[in-house]
Amino acid sequence: MKYMKELRQKAGLTQAELAERVGIGMNTIARYERGEMAPSIQIAHSIANALHVTEAELLNGPERQR
Repeated sequence: MKYMKELRQKAGLTQAELAERVGIGMNTIARYERGEMAPSIQIAHSIANALHVTEAELLNGPERQR
């Protein structure tokens, strides 16, 4: 999840705040951001919703970076 940290920071959320919104642990968010783990499709959808982006933006980066 190469762009997740950037999108989270742009949304003004900490890892803990994003984790709470998605219903997972903060350490899991950190591991996603470091590329150590990949979320399930359902969790990726929840993360995208919490960040107010599409799943495509979550996976591929913001439109401006494509």
